[in-house]
Amino acid sequence: MKEKSQRTLQQNKALHKYFELLANALNEAGLDMKKTLKPEIDIPWSPRAVKEFLWKPVMEAMTDKESTTQMNTVEPSEIHAVLSRHLGERFGLFVAWPENQGQEDK
Repeated sequence: MKEKSQRTLQQNKALHKYFELLANALNEAGLDMKKTLKPEIDIPWSPRAVKEFLWKPVMEAMTDKESTTQMNTVEPSEIHAVLSRHLGERFGLFVAWPENQGQEDK
């Protein structure tokens, strides 16, 4: 079986743009983070929080990889599909994968 290449620079830019877009969508939908010891405190999502608390747990479960730098070119779209399905079913929220990252953003 042919080894898949590591994710591309463009995929990396799209990945981080997705984290930003998803954080904004979650916040706009009123789906904030709750601090464990203080559930009454609303904590807005950030791109870093999306990466650490949403993306990476799904990535680790699906790939046994601990870092996004270890993903190959296929895994970002597979992880996005699983995360999107979950957020869509649970919260009615969908954020499309950013296209053409690298031309003007990040």
